[in-house]
Parts: sequence; structure tokens; C-alpha cells
Amino acid sequence: MAADKLSIYKRPKLHNPRLLLGFSGWMDSGEVSTGTVKCLIERLGAQKFAEIEPEGFYLYSFPGLMEVTSMFRPHVEIKEGLIRAFDVPADTFFYSEEKDLIMFLGKEPNQQWENFAQCIFSLCAEFGVKVIYFIGSVAGLVPHTREPRLFCTVSHAELKETFRHYGVNFTSYEGPASIVTYLTASCTERDLSMVSLVATVPAYVQGSNPKCIEAVTRRLVGMLKMDVDLDDLTVVSEEFEKRLSEVVQEQPELAGNIHKLEEDYDNEIFNHEMGDLKEWLEQKGIRLD
Repeated sequence: MAADKLSIYKRPKLHNPRLLLGFSGWMDSGEVSTGTVKCLIERLGAQKFAEIEPEGFYLYSFPGLMEVTSMFRPHVEIKEGLIRAFDVPADTFFYSEEKDLIMFLGKEPNQQWENFAQCIFSLCAEFGVKVIYFIGSVAGLVPHTREPRLFCTVSHAELKETFRHYGVNFTSYEGPASIVTYLTASCTERDLSMVSLVATVPAYVQGSNPKCIEAVTRRLVGMLKMDVDLDDLTVVSEEFEKRLSEVVQEQPELAGNIHKLEEDYDNEIFNHEMGDLKEWLEQKGIRLD
């Protein structure tokens, strides 16, 4: 059975927990998905209590260019001829009894999505989880000087009214799906609700993006109604933006392109998310063009 891949080795005292998912892979641009969950695990002192065994869920070897196939292989560390570490994908559940929160940190499976999902749903049933959250990120045409925008997909229509108040945009998309989409769709057939929140982060910033991680973590904490000290994240975020802006100013063509992104971002926010204010200003005879 698929649930046999789920190992629960501790039973925390949880009452009405929510489950937060973070996946490395497709929707982890800027490491926002995994970075946000890692931040909360660290700040909440969350402890491991369950895991999904990786065997059968991942491809390690297949024909193709080394640049592509290397992304799928296990990670190894060798020093002076001796193997120090050989790491396969880890899919681990953590808990915080104080916040009544379960967090999952793992890698999107390459195959057997149905069985992988069953492991997650089995844990939900075991601990009474009724709501699942996913936090993710994709690269887009947004400037690093602005807040990443959140796009939301929900399992049930009634959830839209709740999350509309958080200033999210509801996703319109057609194309290749992820395990997250599969989980969200599957929740409609179960006694579960799921909310997928995906941030759009600057495509021109490579590697981990501390500013986007801080911004998304802060908004997620607000949605989950948790009190978490994020001051240190804010300091790192501000320093990252400052250093990045200094680098950008040394490249006039890039700086010009980013300025255009800022204008487009601000106009879209004003025209689509502050329509009432715009209408009021026009009524008062105040022109902004």
C-alpha cells in the first residue's frame, strides 16, 4: 500500500493542525518555497516526526545531457578519496505544538504522484488536518525593489472570499501541472481544503532570494494568524536589496529595464488593485498621468 511509505515515529499533541507544504523543484524559484518553510521550522523550533520513504518516487538515472540528468541524481560528497555523504531526496514532516502546525519539506516526486499524495493524505487523516497550504514561487517579470505578488489557487470556491481579503490574485493558467495541482484537485474529493499560494519573483536574480523569502514568510504568517519574530529576516532582506541595487546601477541597460518593470508593476497595482482610490481621485479632479 502507498501509505506504507509513510513512517510516523512520534505522535505530537496537536488539536486542529494545519499542514504547510514546501517543495524543491519546479515551483521553488529563488528558493522561496523551501526557504519559507525552513525559516518557520527554525523560528518555531519545529521537530521531525514523520517522513515519506523516497524509494520509487524519484528518477536517478535516464538518458540525456549531463547538464539535465545531473539535476535528478543523488548528491554525494567525496573528500580525499573517501565518500563522506550520499544523500537521496528527503521528504520530512515537522511539527510545532505551540502553533498547532505541521510543516512538510521535500522534493517534488518524479513519478507515482497518486501514491505520494496518499502518504500526505494519510498523515492528514491521522492527525486531523482539515486545511493544507502550499507556498511556492515562479520566475517572472517583476522588479526586485517591489513586493512579490501572490497568485492563489483553491480547492473549493468558498475559499476565494477568505483569501481575496489578503490581496492575492487568483490564478489563470493552462499548461503542465505540478504535484501541488494534483493535490489541490484531489482535495475536492476528500474532506480537505487546500490553498496554493505562488509568488512571482524576479527572473534576473539567480539563487536564493532573501527578500522574497522574507516577504512571503511575513504574509504567510499573517494568513496563518501566527506571532513569529521575523526581524532578523527583515535585516537580511534589506541588505540583500541594497547590494543588488548597487550591482544593478553599474549596468545601465539592466537598470533601465528594471525601471520599466517598476513602472509596469506600479501601474498594474494602481489600476487593478486600487481601482476605488483611482476613481475617487478622478472624481476630485486629481490627474496622475
